[in-house]
Amino acid sequence: MVTDMDLSALERWRLYRGRADCENRIKELKYDFGGESFNLKDFWSTEAALLTIMLAYNLMSLFRQGILRSDAVSGKPDVQHTLKTLRYKLFAKAGYITDDGRKKIINLAVAIRQREWIEELWNKSRSFDLPVKFTPFFST
Repeated sequence: MVTDMDLSALERWRLYRGRADCENRIKELKYDFGGESFNLKDFWSTEAALLTIMLAYNLMSLFRQGILRSDAVSGKPDVQHTLKTLRYKLFAKAGYITDDGRKKIINLAVAIRQREWIEELWNKSRSFDLPVKFTPFFST
């Protein structure tokens, strides 16, 4: 490691330790969220596309941290699923819509071995609280 900082090796390690996984996040933004090819003709359009990608990434990150943690759902060690994996495990499921009185119900076709895992995700999502509180701020 080459740096001009006047720090001990241990302090340098502590400083850069938090950035150790950033290449994987950049790769995920690039390949899973389409972050490599959204350059548009107009600056403001490109910025809007970037902000939309970042919002989608942050929502998926919150979903992974709060709901999808494997150790919280199945008791197994935590696994960090990419969007590509989640697309097939959660989002690309066949289903059909039925009526129950006035309610519409979505029936998903899920393999028996995955049903318990998905039911645990649903149960965990019912008791999920955001890790932050949002307070509206109005300036005059």
